[in-house]
Amino acid sequence: MSEQQRLILAIVLSVAVLFGWNVLFPPPQPTTTPENETPGGAQTEQPAITDSAQPNQPGSAISDYQSGSGSIPVPADTPAAGSANYNTTTISTPLYDAVLSEYQARIDSLTLRQFKESQENGSPLKEVVSQQLSSGLFGISFEGAGLPGLDTAVFKTQETLPSQIDLSGGTRTLDFAWQSPDGIIIRKILTFSADSYLINCEIVVQNGSSRAIKDTLAIGVDEYFDEEIAKQARFAFTGPIAYLNDELKEIKPKDIEDKSTYNGSVAWAGYTDRYFVKMVVPKTPVDGLVKLAYEDNIVTSKLAVPMERIDPGKQAAYSFDLYMGPKSLRVLSEYNQFMTKAVNFGWFTFLAKPLLMLMNYIHGVIPNYGVAIILLTIIIKVLFWPLGTKSYKSMNEMKKVQPLMMEIREKYKDDKQRMNQEMMSLYKTYKVNPAGGCLPMLVQMPIFFALYRMLYSAIELRHAPFIGWITDLSAPDRLFDIALPFINPPGIPVLTLVMGASFFLQQKMTPTAGDPTQARMMMLMPLFMTVLFINFSSGLVLYMFVNNLISMGQQYYTQKKFA
Repeated sequence: MSEQQRLILAIVLSVAVLFGWNVLFPPPQPTTTPENETPGGAQTEQPAITDSAQPNQPGSAISDYQSGSGSIPVPADTPAAGSANYNTTTISTPLYDAVLSEYQARIDSLTLRQFKESQENGSPLKEVVSQQLSSGLFGISFEGAGLPGLDTAVFKTQETLPSQIDLSGGTRTLDFAWQSPDGIIIRKILTFSADSYLINCEIVVQNGSSRAIKDTLAIGVDEYFDEEIAKQARFAFTGPIAYLNDELKEIKPKDIEDKSTYNGSVAWAGYTDRYFVKMVVPKTPVDGLVKLAYEDNIVTSKLAVPMERIDPGKQAAYSFDLYMGPKSLRVLSEYNQFMTKAVNFGWFTFLAKPLLMLMNYIHGVIPNYGVAIILLTIIIKVLFWPLGTKSYKSMNEMKKVQPLMMEIREKYKDDKQRMNQEMMSLYKTYKVNPAGGCLPMLVQMPIFFALYRMLYSAIELRHAPFIGWITDLSAPDRLFDIALPFINPPGIPVLTLVMGASFFLQQKMTPTAGDPTQARMMMLMPLFMTVLFINFSSGLVLYMFVNNLISMGQQYYTQKKFA
């Protein structure tokens, strides 16, 4: 076996073992060292935010209310603390149906109108609030001294809301208010837009009591964590997430017990799964806390911001955007540069995002994501064509000197030092490089891993059809509903088997190894790759199949040209 083939075998086996190991045994998330952690529920002294801050930003002060009586007006029909009577209103836009409750003026349910739960006939629309979740989203709390009654507050509006509001265009603002027993009024002003997933939320704290208010305001999301579903999405994180101190934080629920509070500059905080995300987004990053909790499979993720001192007769406002929708790079980039950080493709995100944009551009011209993947693969192969040609040319040159290499190995099999000297002399005489066929391939590895993560996690491929039996490029390809061992979902993985056959044919075109044992190992690689990919998304399998076909064509052409 040539030195080049040994190197190729070592690289391929190393990558395959590493790849397979990460599939079967995903690495644990690194633990984060606590930095100035604040114990949950403890009163903390937060720095006051000066009046020079921009109006209507988190922590900015609104001008004092002035009236002859010195009192703050209370919206009509504001219920007392502890009231159990509350109604719900459904806000319907072209993008979603949101069920809004007077209880904490929270969102009890939100259904995405452009996404379904599955591809089955009669499948319901995608519900981004789990049915196992009894509490709604985006409730508010005071995390320091607290505000009695706020956790069970029923908010009312000055107008009587109908049970259904259809918003086909423009915006609609709903102004909810609640008054505490000692006269503190909390207003929660929600603005819905017909053409946006963002819901603007302005929280106004009006101090009608006789005491100053100095606390921490928190708003967040709850979600039911299903560990089995999370495991199925091998390379997509499911759990609480935040963009904190210019870094994406993905915290496994099981790690919340060790650390539940993170502080610093918070751009947003929320909860994510493979394709959808819920988040609280301040207008600009704010110095605050991300507070987490995990109990009875319910994950709570809150963004907590310090409130400036609010003296009696004064008020302050805090503005956030609430997002519940797809983890789409295109959608998120329209709202906030920090929100796009929720789309995480791992180490090679900087490569994966341009590839996703290119794939979406192709799809805009040819509206079939399967065709877009094929054309994207061709474009990448064309860009790396010179490197591929160099690799196959080097392999062909090594093939020519292989008989001489075998002679040297046989002649100096008992003298390794002399064997290596003769090999180096042979390489110099025939001007061949044993690593020449591998280095160009290594350069392309980051592109492969970036494409893999992109094709696995891109929401654009969710329920996206290709041809025939491939009706979902984000799911494994299956033909017929036949139960087979180790295959889930059931069925015959036709495209995966064809991909495995292409690996086998490509292996047959590669110069054979001199060592029979190593040759057999190389021939087992197509089987290994087929088993590895058998439950992967059909979009990724399609990429590998097309890539193999083009590689075989280039290898055949190069071998003929430099024979």
